[in-house]
Amino acid sequence: MRIVLVADDNAISRELIREILVSENYRVVEVENGAQALDKTAEMRPDLILLDIQMPVMDGFAVIGQLRRDQRFLRIPVVALTASAMQDDRERALAAGFDEYITKPIRAASLRAHIKRLLRVEDTAAQGA
Repeated sequence: MRIVLVADDNAISRELIREILVSENYRVVEVENGAQALDKTAEMRPDLILLDIQMPVMDGFAVIGQLRRDQRFLRIPVVALTASAMQDDRERALAAGFDEYITKPIRAASLRAHIKRLLRVEDTAAQGA
């Protein structure tokens, strides 16, 4: 089972994301701030990280900076989650080292598609055809 780390200080956002991911058979680990995200990443080595940009203790940009400087975590896809929907925000996130950028409110179908693409998950229904 693939592990997805969800780092978001908003409990409602975490709950929504958890429900979407659990329905897709991912194991979800949740944290509330950037420092916890770094600790859990080192402890668990998740398959993917969903990282809110605006969090207490350490924001998403500080976290991605540390993750991308550490060889152990270079291959982990990290998705920026944010309510900021300006084009330059997306470009800034991608330039900082995020693999993808998703705006809030989260749309289930979009989140599923991004995660499947980043984890290269194949559609099992298509395989059976």
